[in-house]
Amino acid sequence: MKPDTISAVFQEIAQKIKKSRNAVALTGAGISVESGIPAFRGSQGLWERYDPMEYAHIEAFRANPGKVWRMLIELEHIVEQSRPNPAHFALAQLEKLGHLKAVITQNIDALHQLAGNKEVIEFHGNGRSLVCLSCGKTFPKERVSLEELPPLCTCRGILKPEVVFFGEPIPTGPSERAFQLSRTCDMMLVVGTSAVVAPASHLPFMAKQNGAIIIEINLEKTHLSETISDYVLETSASTALTTILDCLRS
Repeated sequence: MKPDTISAVFQEIAQKIKKSRNAVALTGAGISVESGIPAFRGSQGLWERYDPMEYAHIEAFRANPGKVWRMLIELEHIVEQSRPNPAHFALAQLEKLGHLKAVITQNIDALHQLAGNKEVIEFHGNGRSLVCLSCGKTFPKERVSLEELPPLCTCRGILKPEVVFFGEPIPTGPSERAFQLSRTCDMMLVVGTSAVVAPASHLPFMAKQNGAIIIEINLEKTHLSETISDYVLETSASTALTTILDCLRS
């Protein structure tokens, strides 16, 4: 595609966003790769190093929580050192300018909030608090010592981050809010996600069924590209979103 054609596509998308009254974004691990957080899939993904059924399934956690916690601490160190990248800041600006109603994210890194987004639905939870698998009590992460693994509750139950492992249900509040937004939006920006893990994978299809325009931003084509996406931008999230933002401001 020629540069002038690419520019025209971004201008067209910007005009669609301007006309939109109820746009939302669905983000995945791909948006945070430029912040230094590895994606879960692909040749450099976490699942190339850690078998998800061995480290990310709730039954694996119950069977060997200390082993899983060691992986979680490694990931936590990476997340703590990361900062929002231009893609995160662009989404925050889109919300500030009134062009974006909310961000539904599958990420647990809180980079959308750090960038300035106010309406963030954390579909897979977050690591800012820990929950006891025995009594259900929750604790702020900073109040729990991780010197001995796994960390234990005052009831001696095992603590896990309040993130959704494979085999666990999505928390009711975020789930209901995400589905409601997807059913009522007139545009969905799908950014940095292959949309293959249910139930988050249902959200773009739900939006499309209700007439929303689907704008997909991924480095590679996904199953969405050939089925429901109205625009497919095969480039980095930062490049695409900052270009769109520039077009909106011009």
